[in-house]
Amino acid sequence: MQIIEEIKKNELLSNPSEIQKICLDKLKLNPLPNAKNELWRLSNKSKFSSFLDFSHKNKESKASLPYKKNSRNIIRLIIGEHNAINLEEENYSIKELKDSEIINYIKKNICNFDQNDHWSDLLNHCLSSKKNILGLNISGNKIPPIEIFSASSSESLNAKTLILFFEKNCKVDLLQINLGNENSSLSQSTYLCLEANTSVNHGVVSYGKNKSNLLNSLNVIQKAKSEYILGSLHFKFNYARFEIRINQLEGNAKTTIKGIQITKNNDQIATYTNMQFNGPNGILDQINKSLADDKSHAIFEGSIIVPKIAQKTDASQLSRNLLLSKYARIDTKPQLEIIADDVKCKHGATISQLNAEELFYMRSRGLTLAEASKLQLSSYFQEIISCIPVSKDRWDLLDKLLKEN
Repeated sequence: MQIIEEIKKNELLSNPSEIQKICLDKLKLNPLPNAKNELWRLSNKSKFSSFLDFSHKNKESKASLPYKKNSRNIIRLIIGEHNAINLEEENYSIKELKDSEIINYIKKNICNFDQNDHWSDLLNHCLSSKKNILGLNISGNKIPPIEIFSASSSESLNAKTLILFFEKNCKVDLLQINLGNENSSLSQSTYLCLEANTSVNHGVVSYGKNKSNLLNSLNVIQKAKSEYILGSLHFKFNYARFEIRINQLEGNAKTTIKGIQITKNNDQIATYTNMQFNGPNGILDQINKSLADDKSHAIFEGSIIVPKIAQKTDASQLSRNLLLSKYARIDTKPQLEIIADDVKCKHGATISQLNAEELFYMRSRGLTLAEASKLQLSSYFQEIISCIPVSKDRWDLLDKLLKEN
C-alpha cells in the first residue's frame, strides 16, 4: 500500500474530486499491477518504481516545443496551459467540452475499468487536476492540422488527460507529442471517439531525456464507416509503456496501426495493443517495429479479438524487429482470439539484424559501414515515419532518429 500513501501526499489529493476518490478506491484494491498478469509480467520492477518515485510531486510543467509554429494554418494546443479554444469557421468547429461533459465521460469509463488492464488510466485520473484535462468537440471536413503537446517537469510526475469527440463526417490530421524532461515521469491518458464516416489520421510522438519515464494510454472508439490511422514513435525513455485499446463498436470500420519503439543503453519501452471487433466487416492493418541496441529491452504484445458477431473481419498484425546488440532483448507476442468462423486473420513476428549482404554491397560501392548502416535504418524507419502527420519542413523525424542511432 506504499504507493497509495505516496499518492495521498500529492497536493492534488488534499481535496480530492469525485473522480479522484473513485480511482483511489479502485487503486486501493490493486495498489500495483499484478506481476502475474500477462500485460505486466515483463515490466521491469526497478524501472517501474522509478516512474512512481515522483508520484507525490506534481510541479507545474512547461513544454519545450521541438519546432516553431511557422504556419497560421495549424492549431497548436498545450495540455496544462489555458487554451480557451472556441473556433467556429465556415467549414469546421472546435469547441471545448463543458466540465460536466468531461466528468460524466470519465466517470462512465472508469466505472467499467479492470484494475489491471486500465491501471495506468486509474493512476492518471487519480493525479490529473482540472487544469491538466483537455476536452474538445471537433466537427467539419476542412479542419487545419491539430498539434497537442503534453510535457513533464523535472523531479515530478505530471498527469495529463485528452478527450476528443469527432462528429459525423469529420476529417482531420492530429499530431500528439509527449515530452519527457530529465528525471521526470509523464502519465498521459487519451480518449478518442469517432462517429460514423469520420476519418482521423493520428500521430503520436513520444521522446524524453535522461532518466525520463512515460505511461501512455490510448483508448479509441470507432463507429460504423469510420477510419482511424495511427502512426506512433517512442524513444529516449528510461521506462515507457504505450497501451493502445481500439474498439470497433458496430463493425464496418477500418483501422491502421503503424508504430515503432527505439531502445538504447538500458532503456525499456513496451507497446501493448488490444483490438476488438464488435461488428461485421471490420478491417485492421497493423505493423509494429522494435529496434533495440546496447543492453536495452523492447516489448510488443498485441491481441486481436474477433467474437462471433464480427463475421467478415479482415485483420493483419505483423511484428518486425531489429536487434543491434547481442546484449539487447526483444520480446514479441502477436496473438489472435477468434470465435467468428468467416474471417481473414493473420499474424506473424520476425527478429533479425541488419542485413549483412546489403551492408557488404553498399560498402563495395564506397560507403562506410556507418553510412551503410544508416541507409538500412532509414528504410526501416521510413515505413512508420511516413504515417505520422508532420511535414518534413516542420520537423524532420527521420533525420532526428538517424542522428540518435
